Amino acid sequence: MVVDLIRSRAALEAEIWTLRQQINVLRRTAPKRVSFRVFDRLVFVGLYRLFPNICNTLAIVKPDTIVRWHRAGFRSYWRWKSRPGGGRPTVPLEIRKLIRKISIANPLWGAPRIHAELVKLGIDIGQTSVAKYMATRRGPPSQGWKTFLSNHADGIAAMDLFVVPTISFRLLYGLLIMGHGRRQILWFGVTSHPTAEWIANQLTEACGWEQAPRYLIRDRDGVYGEVFVRRLRSIGIRDRPASPRSPWQNGCAERLIGSIRRECLDHVVVFGERHLRHVLLSYMKYYNETRTHLFLDKDSPLSRIVERVGRIRCRPILGGLHHQYIRI
Repeated sequence: MVVDLIRSRAALEAEIWTLRQQINVLRRTAPKRVSFRVFDRLVFVGLYRLFPNICNTLAIVKPDTIVRWHRAGFRSYWRWKSRPGGGRPTVPLEIRKLIRKISIANPLWGAPRIHAELVKLGIDIGQTSVAKYMATRRGPPSQGWKTFLSNHADGIAAMDLFVVPTISFRLLYGLLIMGHGRRQILWFGVTSHPTAEWIANQLTEACGWEQAPRYLIRDRDGVYGEVFVRRLRSIGIRDRPASPRSPWQNGCAERLIGSIRRECLDHVVVFGERHLRHVLLSYMKYYNETRTHLFLDKDSPLSRIVERVGRIRCRPILGGLHHQYIRI
């Protein structure tokens, strides 16, 4: 290139004509796709940057290819120039999973609250990193129905009547009152002629005037008369009757009555009102103190302690219909 600067114009034009003729011959005999080395591409790109008009003289490569090579080189240059120079250390995967788990389990917590909990756990991490790895929410945080019902279960009670035939085919009526908080049976009442006044007295004895629930769920049986409704208002209980022909709205009481039948009454012949009351009270003691429930994480309504020391003994309940296992 330095020698070409001092050569005559005629000699340069002759050499250019010779090179063009050789290129024409090569274009006729060479394959359609020509391979280029990196140095060849750099030469073409450099000449294109200095003299953009050389695109008119290109024969073995298209002008678009030269432009594409130039853009690829530009991207590679800025990728090299923008390479990471250290910065913050990466957060371990376990900590990222923990941040996401905490944010999902506590939708009301923000980054400062989660960061404070991590600091108390001995995890050294910045608050901005916590905000980065939190679970994103599309809408405002809200509790689910399960949480909502659990928060209000302690103030809800349910009641229902069920029929029990005796050995003489006489019909007795059992009244069940249960609390939703721990699925505890609060009261069993037995009568042969249920009336609104009798049910009101049973409710007063079961709940009292100081530990009355806030809401009472019941069906629309005609036996719940005006006397019963007035008693609820005097105690301060809000009456919540279920919709007509909708027993699922009082599902806890219906489910409990089914358990009473399957686990007790279907295996016992009732002799009379006194006998039925004794059987139901025995089952209530077993249900509240001994029987485990999936809803309560396999605990009883009146929580049982875990016994680890002593020999295991079996104690029959309801004449051996059920058993209680304890350590002594």
